Amino acid sequence: MSEKMLEDWRSHALSYERELNDVVLGLSSAIRSLVIAIFARGHVLLEGNVGVGKTTLLRAAARGLGGGYQRIEGTIDLMPQDLIYHTFIDRDGKPRVEPGPILSQGEELSIFFFNEINRARPQVHSLLLRVMAERSITAFNQEYEFPHLLVFADRNAVEKEETFELPGAARDRFLMELEISPDDDSNVHKSLTFDARFHDTDTLISAVTEANIKFKKLTEFAPIIQSAVTAGKAVQDFVEHLRRATHDPQKYGIQLPDVEMDELMVAGMGPRGTSMLVRAAKVSAWLNGRLELMPQDVAAVFHQVVAHRVFFTPIYELQRGWLARTYTQAILNSVPTP
Repeated sequence: MSEKMLEDWRSHALSYERELNDVVLGLSSAIRSLVIAIFARGHVLLEGNVGVGKTTLLRAAARGLGGGYQRIEGTIDLMPQDLIYHTFIDRDGKPRVEPGPILSQGEELSIFFFNEINRARPQVHSLLLRVMAERSITAFNQEYEFPHLLVFADRNAVEKEETFELPGAARDRFLMELEISPDDDSNVHKSLTFDARFHDTDTLISAVTEANIKFKKLTEFAPIIQSAVTAGKAVQDFVEHLRRATHDPQKYGIQLPDVEMDELMVAGMGPRGTSMLVRAAKVSAWLNGRLELMPQDVAAVFHQVVAHRVFFTPIYELQRGWLARTYTQAILNSVPTP
């Protein structure tokens, strides 16, 4: 692919990012990570309190991509089949079966938002894992393909009753885990509170250019970014040291306050995680106008890609909220940068 086409796509991506920043204020860092994930064709797990703009952001992202958008609420009584079909009695009193949220738009589905995924049962998580891993599902004796699908899910971080935490295998399927928390900026919060533009979500989202990215073409273009951005030996060695440090922090001299380092880790980042780290870092480099991977590109996405796929011992797992970011930052500080 020509450099001109790469630059044209980059221009569209940056325009898309600017429009998302106009819709949801104070989330520029999270929005950049979201754009990286979209162009890396990776699923995203969202963390954040209620009412911080997660749904608005995803609806705006879906409009800019084009294609279908579906949302489902996680509840304790949600069953796997509820994602595939729903049954009802029609006006003539006859039972009917119609496609559920995953099937209703077929191959046109581009964003599927699972709200409060930790309220759903593990059986539902298992079905979602297949959809995420294979972008396909079997239903009604037929295989359905979703080649353009990106899954976004958020967890209820406040209420813990009747919740089922995602197992490691499920978390590892998400390219990134993003914290959605507006900047602590008085001007941002005043605008969100007093500017009427932000009170009508539908009108606000309609300002995003529809199908600016063209989701079907993005599916074809995304692998080209991965081929176009190259990584030299020094950066390859850097990534390998980062991987090793997640498994054996003491070898790299990593110390954390009030943490017994020899009792901290169960497992570090696996091969899938390393691959996803490089995928995201290459998109970061491309968005910054470079076709050579640099250490700063890896560092820019390291926490978002790695923190949710390192596993602590039970006593420290309870402290993941503060510990994960502290740990990933300590790794970046301790591993020599080429």
